[in-house]
Amino acid sequence: MNTSVIIPLYNKAPYVQRALNSVLAQSLRDFELIVVDDGSTDAGAEIVTRCRDPRVRLIRQANAGPGAARNRGLRVATGEFVAFLDADDEWLPEFLVRATGHLREHNWVASISMGCRDTGGADGVKEALWDMREITNGHYCVGSENHSAEFVVSLLAYMSPCATVCRRSMMARYGGFLDKWKCLYGEDANLWLQVLLNEVVAVSREPLVLVHSEASALSGNRTGPHPIEPFLRDPSELYARCPRRHHNLLAEILAIRAVSTATTYALHGQGGAARVLLARFCRQHRPPPFAKARLYSRIAAVIPLLRAFKRLARRIPREAQ
Repeated sequence: MNTSVIIPLYNKAPYVQRALNSVLAQSLRDFELIVVDDGSTDAGAEIVTRCRDPRVRLIRQANAGPGAARNRGLRVATGEFVAFLDADDEWLPEFLVRATGHLREHNWVASISMGCRDTGGADGVKEALWDMREITNGHYCVGSENHSAEFVVSLLAYMSPCATVCRRSMMARYGGFLDKWKCLYGEDANLWLQVLLNEVVAVSREPLVLVHSEASALSGNRTGPHPIEPFLRDPSELYARCPRRHHNLLAEILAIRAVSTATTYALHGQGGAARVLLARFCRQHRPPPFAKARLYSRIAAVIPLLRAFKRLARRIPREAQ
């Protein structure tokens, strides 16, 4: 098989048939489709077993998280290229042929990330954001081309797993997705950051992926801050695999992400966690939002009260009408 498609499946029975259909409708026909059921408790796996296409294979495992599920698929994949689709998203028919065609034509490129359309209605905002951050069609080698840390963070945000196709040999070189701690957030960014610091990657803004954010259980049902990213919990693996000449760039990248995450935690009233992040990652580099993040971390205990008063103040005039 030329290409291996891997779908991690966990309790997505209402959506998985849509994802399967979008893969089977690809104009590229030479692929294998590996669905890894990550301990689902609904009927998603049974829906997959009803698919009679010989290219489809179901693997079951105990629940271990999305990184572990993708890695299980990688271990049995046979294609030169690997692509990952979440069970609640879908591809347009030309996705695989465009992505693998580019990698075949440019054999020095490790991966290509295609454009996404968010069915939740945020398309215009996201496209404007990529324009503002100068994420354009092309090849990027962030270390040798002296890109800023801010630009690398933007590239990292663009590299969605469901929109990125990679060489399987490259995935093996970096050990696949993070699967420690049953990680549910940032397991992909941990891998993509290693790739960005070592490889040439391609970007296409052509929107060939439909992301159904309204169906995402991991993001949609969260009431508190997201978990701290794995590379902020333990950056040692990143530094070990990062060329020494890029260590300062990596430190800047981690400082930017630490400030962003610290701000989020402070706004949720968790000032202690915010201050720990700022102290650990912002000693040498202090991105422009650092001062605001530090202020928020100091007043974090009262921020939830201020937000509650603000909501109350908005509601009172409406009730008085």
